[in-house]
Amino acid sequence: MKLLVNIDVPDLDEAEAFYTGAFGLTPARRLGADVLELLGFASPLYLLRKDAGSAGAGRSQRDYARHWTPVHCDVVVDDLDAALARALAAGATQDSPIRQANWGRIVTLADPFGHGWCLLQFLGRGYDEIATP
Repeated sequence: MKLLVNIDVPDLDEAEAFYTGAFGLTPARRLGADVLELLGFASPLYLLRKDAGSAGAGRSQRDYARHWTPVHCDVVVDDLDAALARALAAGATQDSPIRQANWGRIVTLADPFGHGWCLLQFLGRGYDEIATP
């Protein structure tokens, strides 16, 4: 199996600028007028242009203000401080202070389209520090 990540955005050009600037992703190809494939993560990231107010899942409508969803993406980085500075310079907003745990460091962000992201820097053995045998 392969995981493909799709993110709705209201403007492909603005989203391309953010994701290439914040995470160093590379545009791979356009799939029609409303889809852009970005590479650089372990899974391809697809930006899907969808207008605010258009029908989402169920009875909901797309809203690009800051929102919460039970699904979000974690980006594992080697240097959390540098990655955070890069994301903020690209237009992210920081939702929380950097926190440290015995497995590593984490900070939560929002992209310019309201989607939540976490930046993680593993320390020591990473999640193995807290895994139960």
